[in-house]
Amino acid sequence: MRLATFNILHGRSLEDDRVDVARYADAIASLDADVVALQEVDRSQERSARADLTAVAAGALRADEHRFVAALSGTPGATWMAATGAEQPDEAAYGIALLSRLPVRSWEVVRLPSVPCTVPVVLPGRRRPTLVRDEPRVAVVAVVEDPATGRCVTVAGTHLSFIPGWNTWQLRRLVRTLRRCPAPVVLMGDLNLEAEAVRRSTGMRSLVRADTFPAHAPQRQLDHVLVGGDSTRPLRVLDAGARRLPLSDHLALTVDLA
Repeated sequence: MRLATFNILHGRSLEDDRVDVARYADAIASLDADVVALQEVDRSQERSARADLTAVAAGALRADEHRFVAALSGTPGATWMAATGAEQPDEAAYGIALLSRLPVRSWEVVRLPSVPCTVPVVLPGRRRPTLVRDEPRVAVVAVVEDPATGRCVTVAGTHLSFIPGWNTWQLRRLVRTLRRCPAPVVLMGDLNLEAEAVRRSTGMRSLVRADTFPAHAPQRQLDHVLVGGDSTRPLRVLDAGARRLPLSDHLALTVDLA
């Protein structure tokens, strides 16, 4: 089983500042993963040719099982509101996705606590704090079955806040929710936290250690693939690493499991 997680930056390349849907599809196909978690995913947004980027990725991977979960409805950086799950399929939205080429027994959406107000944050390249409004945050959880063995694995994908403290709180909240899911549990995504903070907050085992951000000269690991609840039958890593693809400001992570 190959797992992958990738913050796609809504399919945009930093080289030409464009979203090329065909280039995006080729990049996702190159991961050749059985289960993929995507972050910063657009649906019906003008900046990404009004494409459904989850459907494009599913077609590229031939993943029959897939879910897009909107974190917000509207346009990121402009007019938006927190998504409720009642959005129409053609409504402009932005969020996360989880895709699987393996059968999925069940799906669940977890909406995480969001920052209730604007907060001061020192942004890269600036000396003084800027007041920012964080986006709502969500997770999507699937119980995936390996047809060859009949063994099930719970896989969760998420994208946490970049605001210090809130991301840790969201992560701990999510891990508590995942404890009631069938073990083993794999958590993937852009956690906006580095490895040591993730370990302290989750107690989960990292399946891959590699810097993932920024893509042109990675210095920090913000993206993670973690596992918990596999102490009796540990998941064995055959290969793992980070890959630079022709889009996004993050590297993708892939993990091959026995």
